[in-house]
Amino acid sequence: MAIVPTPRACAQEVALKTNMLYWATTTPNIGMEVGLGDKTTGQVFFGLNPWKQSGGDHSSLRHWVVQPELRHWFCQKFNGWFVGAHAMGGQYNAGGVKLPLGFFPALEDHRYKGWYVGGGLTAGYQWVLSKHWNFEASVGAGYIYSPYKKYCAVCRTEGKEEHRNYVGPTKAALSLVYLIK
Repeated sequence: MAIVPTPRACAQEVALKTNMLYWATTTPNIGMEVGLGDKTTGQVFFGLNPWKQSGGDHSSLRHWVVQPELRHWFCQKFNGWFVGAHAMGGQYNAGGVKLPLGFFPALEDHRYKGWYVGGGLTAGYQWVLSKHWNFEASVGAGYIYSPYKKYCAVCRTEGKEEHRNYVGPTKAALSLVYLIK
């Protein structure tokens, strides 16, 4: 009779996480990170914002994103500094919104509906808080390709199809991490 090894979830092998910055945009999100080696982990992150804004002003920040990432830890996984490479993809339908700091001012008078795909590099740090809890800060930069349709939010007319090639920040996270034992 052959003995088949079974996968096991040990301390510092599996973590569930959520990005608190993303929650600030009313976007529920969850991630799972799994140890792949002594100093390597793989992560998959998912966020979904299906809400229409209240108030009858037709404002919307609806979108979804999936973001896989491969990480290298300098000391040990789930503790200290790491670097990684991430990919990302999703869809959006956003408009009628005034974002803080004057970011993307065209969203105030226009609605954009499209999809995106891209990737980049990540750097971050994770602090151990207790046996099961960690806190993580990370940032990423890279490239995104996004075809979309632009609509006039005020006059309700449909514009032409366009696309954007974006290079810049692609990720910002302050995450609460739960390590499964």
